[in-house]
Amino acid sequence: MKPAIIAMPGNEPLAGALAAGLDARLGSATLRRFPDSESYVRIDTPVRGRDVMLVCTMDRPDEKILSLAFLAATARDLGAESVGLVSPYLSYMRQDKRFRKGEAVTSAYFGDLISCYFDWMVTLDPHLHRQHGFSKIYQIPVVVAHAAPLISDWIRRHVSSPVVIGPDHESAQWVAAVARNAGAVHLVLNKHRSGDRKVEISGLRTADHKHGTPVVVDDIISTGRTMAETVRRLREAGYPAPYCVGIHGVFADDAYRELRRAGARKIVTCNAIPHRSNAIDIAPVLIDAIGELDGLVHTIPSARSRTRPKRRREG
Repeated sequence: MKPAIIAMPGNEPLAGALAAGLDARLGSATLRRFPDSESYVRIDTPVRGRDVMLVCTMDRPDEKILSLAFLAATARDLGAESVGLVSPYLSYMRQDKRFRKGEAVTSAYFGDLISCYFDWMVTLDPHLHRQHGFSKIYQIPVVVAHAAPLISDWIRRHVSSPVVIGPDHESAQWVAAVARNAGAVHLVLNKHRSGDRKVEISGLRTADHKHGTPVVVDDIISTGRTMAETVRRLREAGYPAPYCVGIHGVFADDAYRELRRAGARKIVTCNAIPHRSNAIDIAPVLIDAIGELDGLVHTIPSARSRTRPKRRREG
């Protein structure tokens, strides 16, 4: 029986591409709010005996997580064989330790929540900070897809004489892989952050590759301050207007407009989060990652025997 793929609102185009690539059934669900703002959830596609994939990128997660959990629970109650999550952008990664007394370690709590309702997860280039993998955060199989080959291909097709630039050492892993696959040189700068929106960029030598076309690459564009400051420093050093490429375009508040004002030549993102800057399709690498899960859920006992609230399965 073909698996069923169901999109959370806003994720329909990606879900359709995944269904076509995986020869799966594209299902549907109804989600709305009652007048008192409680969530109403209904699955409109038969799921009994099927493996179900829910597609939900997790930007602005607090607006989505409760309906997503209800949707997963409904699929299970209606007889789904397994319930997996395809979440290209995975939130709640930064707070992975207690930096100050009394703080919540939300990375762990969010992992527990997802692990309670899903049998597996596929995500794209998560921003792991102090953790080296998912085994300590999630109790389910997690497969990570990578956008570097797609970004490299975009650069080869659209940028002449590219110089790939990472704004900080956290971006070094993405930048090195992108540059290598694009046949380009790369630079990694230094960043000092003194607040959520206060960033200083240093380490740019004015003689470095000024005749190339700079391409600033980072995994997340959230407030946009890191990338905007990098653009300003490049322009001050005499570089041409740079391309700005992000895997996850969160664009909090006025981040997109701020980046435009800083002097970016073009802003390009993957379609991990729907946005007008989307120009790189991640469906192929997500399909490959889902393929790596073939049989995995059914061969790992913990994926089907974790402690969950006991529910009556409906007919």
